[in-house]
Amino acid sequence: EVKLVESGGGLAQPGGSLRLSCATSGFTFNLYDIKWFRQAPGKGPEWVSSSAYDGDILYADSVKDRFTLSRDNAKNTTYLQMDSLKTEDTGLYYCATDNGVRGHGTQVVVSP
Repeated sequence: EVKLVESGGGLAQPGGSLRLSCATSGFTFNLYDIKWFRQAPGKGPEWVSSSAYDGDILYADSVKDRFTLSRDNAKNTTYLQMDSLKTEDTGLYYCATDNGVRGHGTQVVVSP
């Protein structure tokens, strides 16, 4: 069974940092792209970043230069380091495979 489990969310102040994790199982991790999305209250999903199986990493303009995505193929896990957080980064963050399997997400709240 394919599983993705996010963790690391919480409350942060503007300018602060959080590190999210996406632990996976049930598939050959190093052969798949992993994508991160977020959904703010009352809004649709927004793509945040992608980690391709070949090492390529992409970011949405809204998080470029603030967020850093990495992957550890030995642990079947990706990490989203979020720095210089803004209130507009608030939302449910979740990771997903290329074929649409996703985790339940982890909540991030950025508030003074």
